[in-house]
Amino acid sequence: MSPALRVGGLLPLTTLDYPGQLACVLFCQGCAWRCRYCHNPGLICARGEQETPWAEVLAFLQRRQGLLEAVVFSGGEATLQAGLPAAMQQVRALGFKVGLHSAGIKPAALKRVLPLCDWVGFDVKALEEDTALITGVADSGRANWQSLELLLASGVDYECRTSVHWQLSDCRRLQRLAERLAGIGVQHFVVQQVRSQSMLDAGLGPSLCPPAAAALWPYLEQLFPRFSLRSA
Repeated sequence: MSPALRVGGLLPLTTLDYPGQLACVLFCQGCAWRCRYCHNPGLICARGEQETPWAEVLAFLQRRQGLLEAVVFSGGEATLQAGLPAAMQQVRALGFKVGLHSAGIKPAALKRVLPLCDWVGFDVKALEEDTALITGVADSGRANWQSLELLLASGVDYECRTSVHWQLSDCRRLQRLAERLAGIGVQHFVVQQVRSQSMLDAGLGPSLCPPAAAALWPYLEQLFPRFSLRSA
């Protein structure tokens, strides 16, 4: 029997976290990376101070049948929990579509749940060689990009998104990243400005978008069938 999913928070209603669907978001506890711009540091630890029991989550979802269309498993990093596949199956049995937000920290764990997903919001942290600068974990870039390859091969609907803090990236790196993504067949790319009000790395200042970025966005629009710029 799988352990119950550890849920550190719940957003009852959103139209943003699963595009085109009225959804709720389950913020799963635990993450193996320490992204410097992380704005949910309370979800990093494997155990949270204010977890919602899975039975309560299911009861909430049962009350929302016919009202919500989808449930998004976010994080932390949901795929690190052994209870995720069973939780996804329970959600699907209630009639909801299943969304997942993931950075593919462990490719094998992502591969295990991809068949249970209707849509994935995949976080591409940076160019493979630059990823550890953000995550603080060696070889995290290799895992991130291996998982992206698994996602693209799966046929599951997705968007790839990169959160940008301009002290950790620049227009040249972001352009190279986008070109590499387009080169491996990514169809939908989103650039997200980070929320700099509260970050794991207190030494990072505000993320100020450089003037040169104004010329970058039209170029990225030409690279992908779908490109969007998302504010914090």
